[in-house]
Amino acid sequence: MATPLNTRVLLADDHSIVRSGLRAVLDAEPDIHVEAEAKDGMEAVEMAMTGAFDLAILDVSMPRMTGLQATTELRRRGSSLRVLILSVHDNEQYFFEALRSGASGYVLKSAANRDLVDACRAAIRGEPFLYPNAVTALVRDYLDQARQGEAVPDDPLTARELQVVKLIAEGYSSDRIASELVISRKTVGHHRANVLEKLGMRNVAEVTRYAIRRGLIEP
Repeated sequence: MATPLNTRVLLADDHSIVRSGLRAVLDAEPDIHVEAEAKDGMEAVEMAMTGAFDLAILDVSMPRMTGLQATTELRRRGSSLRVLILSVHDNEQYFFEALRSGASGYVLKSAANRDLVDACRAAIRGEPFLYPNAVTALVRDYLDQARQGEAVPDDPLTARELQVVKLIAEGYSSDRIASELVISRKTVGHHRANVLEKLGMRNVAEVTRYAIRRGLIEP
């Protein structure tokens, strides 16, 4: 991917005031322009697949589909769009999940005025962007694994099962989940059963607590 003279950005956050502030920061730069905005991860994926963008900036916590899930879905659909994850969480779990999902970088909202523009330019150059604490976490994780000879454990749930978990925790009915994900109600039931079996859970309350721990929804 050649470095574009003008980086076309898709910006996704469920808070309009946050989008406005981020847009102001980005549009102040001569080589960066926000072409479109999305209010959740699912909308961002659909827009990304139909629009001409160089970079997507996705909030980590959004309704219907998180920024991490949206990144995973874009990769599943074969998109080569560069992605930055934007978050209020200085949290190693979110950071490592962002890397696993295929994101080019992880930017803290608290430092967006300082870091976001540099992160955008790094992503477009094909370079990763990591804030200082993330670099420390990455090095520590590598050294721990090297000492223990262990690999990072696989996620017990598939990307689709995580989507179902998020929507269950947000209070969606099986019919509405089927509509949102464009699958049958029977398939939703199959995913529900798999999730409960894999996680050893029995009800929606337990699934919701799991979704909060995983950062799929905010408490």
